[in-house]
Amino acid sequence: MFYPVRFPTIFASLLDADKGGFFQIRPEVEEMDHKQLYLPDTTVLLTRFLSEQGVAEIIDFMPTKSEEKNCVLVRSVVAPRGVMPFRMSCTPRFDYARAGHTVSGNSFEVTFTSLGPDQTAFRLLSTVPMTIEGNDVFAEFTIGEKQEAHFVLEALSADAPREGREALSFYTTASFHSTVNYWKDWIGKSKYSGRWLGMINRSALTLKLLTSHQFGSAVAAATFGLPPVIGGSRNWDYRYTWIRDAAFTMYAFLRLGLMEEAGSFMGWIEQELDEITEQNETLQLMYKLDGSSELDELTLPHLEGYEKSFPVRIGNAAYSQFQLDIYGELIDSIYLYNKYGGPVTWAFWQKIEKQIEFVVNNWQKPDHGIWEVRNQEREFLQSRIMCWVALDRAIRVADQRSFPSPVDRWRKVRDEIYLDVYNNFWNEELGAFVQSKGSDVLDAAALLMPLVRFINPYEPRWLSTLQAIERELVTDTLVYRYRTDRGATDGLSGEEGTFSMCTFWYVECLARSGYVEKARLYFEKMLGYANHLGLFAEQLGHRGEHLGNFPQAFTHLGLISAAIELNRKLDERKT
Repeated sequence: MFYPVRFPTIFASLLDADKGGFFQIRPEVEEMDHKQLYLPDTTVLLTRFLSEQGVAEIIDFMPTKSEEKNCVLVRSVVAPRGVMPFRMSCTPRFDYARAGHTVSGNSFEVTFTSLGPDQTAFRLLSTVPMTIEGNDVFAEFTIGEKQEAHFVLEALSADAPREGREALSFYTTASFHSTVNYWKDWIGKSKYSGRWLGMINRSALTLKLLTSHQFGSAVAAATFGLPPVIGGSRNWDYRYTWIRDAAFTMYAFLRLGLMEEAGSFMGWIEQELDEITEQNETLQLMYKLDGSSELDELTLPHLEGYEKSFPVRIGNAAYSQFQLDIYGELIDSIYLYNKYGGPVTWAFWQKIEKQIEFVVNNWQKPDHGIWEVRNQEREFLQSRIMCWVALDRAIRVADQRSFPSPVDRWRKVRDEIYLDVYNNFWNEELGAFVQSKGSDVLDAAALLMPLVRFINPYEPRWLSTLQAIERELVTDTLVYRYRTDRGATDGLSGEEGTFSMCTFWYVECLARSGYVEKARLYFEKMLGYANHLGLFAEQLGHRGEHLGNFPQAFTHLGLISAAIELNRKLDERKT
């Protein structure tokens, strides 16, 4: 599970190898190979080092026991064969490498304390002797067969932590087994049993890791500052809860039958609605995990960036943008929760009604859209469609629960939106629905049209749009969200890779439109782009390298949705 981000990053060597700080355990062997895998159906990571003189393994995990308030990382070292020398280095750099720190302790327990305004503190526990050198800590040790070394990194809070020896014993024995069992039990609740089960389970586990156990909210990705193009400037902070991304994440959980997570998210949304003031009567598009709303964007000029991709940013200025599509994603997830998870209460629905009324009164306005363009507001196709979704799903929920809602007015506006999209976003010359009203730009966000049931997947205008997208945005199985080299503008400089979630939208559209064999081929080829752990970033580069923040929730929930639909279509063909 994703623990709440309470303090600034202390290990950021990905963004600056010299200044960022790191926590490394590595064999002191000149020639060796290494492999990584997750223990099946868990989030416990095993890294194996293989050399002529022996084989060693490092097991990394974060305990999941709900009573543990502190963030804890456990790293255990074993040597199944031979004898292996190791070196451990713990070199934290507090407050994004902007603050100094102090070190205190002994050979087996060291406390690091920030001198910055964040007042972060954590301790490192070890079963082997450690040495303090300046403000960093190191250990050199040798592991033979049937020997082990353990390191526990524990954030310190106002609550008194366990004594070091007690904590080490707990985290390296009972905690390991309970963590493994927790993940196996959790994924065992999934109702999916079709094709590509391993990849579906890995994606579900990844989404769970990006979800806060404490708050019920979900972040878009676990990282910040990782670029969509090496050397580029489109480097954003994704460690926040986008209403859009979180709602789609809950949709994925619901389709897998994992209702508890969806229920927790509904509780988080209700809390946000309770806190909206008279001055700000609608939801903003993203929040921190705990629901706080200030996400001011800053640059960190002292960090060189991932492979010199600069600037490095924290916070995200897009939080203040006007984006209409978030209401559609949110109401759709509420509709699905009401249908499959638990009944929506009247008290909750009254709060939601205010958001629906906002859509009724504002659906015609231009906004910044799903891609958060920074140069200007426009009337985006995807935003307009999701306004239609918001009203369509609201009508369904009100009818299902017999709520005294103004469904006649909602239905009238919903139909107005449909006609507006069908007539005013169609470009006859291109034979396609276009990115924004009056434009001649194709956008992969149009792939959502049949996925949200706005249009029949066999509708002639849709099939023509699909063909246009294939001509302009698709290269084999990879899909660009739009092409800046072919007229699309977003107010930013530089290029970017293909968007992996758009590929999964494309696959699902193919399956829904009857191209089932083609969809299966492209889906299985796309799975081959996953990294060695079955994970995806936001984008893929020309050499298949993963680009952008990682792992990306939107990509993995798109994978789940495409797999479920494709599996259903393939089963239908067998009967």
